[in-house]
Amino acid sequence: MKQAKTLTERELKKVLNYVSLRRHAVRNRTMLLTTYYAGMRVGEVASLTLGDVLNVDGTIRSEINLDAMQTKGKHSRTVFIGERLRKELASYVATLKKKDLSKPLFYTQQRAGFSANTLAQYFLKLYKDAHVHGASSHSGRRTFITNLASKGVGVRVLMSLAGHRSISTTQAYIDVNDEMKRHAVELI
Repeated sequence: MKQAKTLTERELKKVLNYVSLRRHAVRNRTMLLTTYYAGMRVGEVASLTLGDVLNVDGTIRSEINLDAMQTKGKHSRTVFIGERLRKELASYVATLKKKDLSKPLFYTQQRAGFSANTLAQYFLKLYKDAHVHGASSHSGRRTFITNLASKGVGVRVLMSLAGHRSISTTQAYIDVNDEMKRHAVELI
């Protein structure tokens, strides 16, 4: 199976601009950026509850603890949330009328939580409608890993952040591009 497209900055801006002009813009932007800024799988994003992201004082957590039922490999893991994503999550949470911590973080139009499959299909449609060809629900995650690798983050750290059990799995996510090669030869 072909790997998901790694997004360029221009492509990310293109899809975010498209999302900003549609219904549920804040929700869709936040879901998309959760894959891009935290490297979460679409199924993990779909499984999030409000309680997973909020501290007791109502602020956004700096770490999300996913239990085994929320992850692909059925192994619990911690997802670290950077400042950019915390701001996005805070903006989204501020739009919610009810703040029941046990309910899904992201809702469909029918006020039900997304399934992993429904959210994957939704992302595919968003990318297609925004004319970002080859992108899928895994593009944000793959871009997250590739961007960190291009900034010199070691593969063992990437493996842990991605929740992989094997370095070879993580290495398959890293898309080598011309910019990375230019940077590499300048290190000599």
